[in-house]
Amino acid sequence: MDRIALRGLTVFGRHGVFDHERRDGQDFVVDLVLSVPLEHAARTDDVADTVHYGELADAVAGIVAGEPVNLLETLADSVATEVLRDTRIAAVDVTIHKPHAPIEWRFSDVSVTVSRKNGR
Repeated sequence: MDRIALRGLTVFGRHGVFDHERRDGQDFVVDLVLSVPLEHAARTDDVADTVHYGELADAVAGIVAGEPVNLLETLADSVATEVLRDTRIAAVDVTIHKPHAPIEWRFSDVSVTVSRKNGR
């Protein structure tokens, strides 16, 4: 299966279990890897025959910037569900990074990854 990757999509959101996370918000970083057949699009050279990554980024950003949730797991699952609305996509890996998570210790990143398949 072919892949399309969108990495480092940075969107301001208000997710988290603490009141200050919802009040103040922070940047979340999203990585997507889509499994999708691309042979037809390669032959036609037509954007309508593939996943338009600009539209994909808009849809994902809308979720991350939208209604707050407590857990990264919930957010990642919501993103995966939205991505898989496109029935051409066989599977998706969604990683949500929370680089400014409220952790007392110095760290480089916190992330959650979910892998989902399209139920065709």
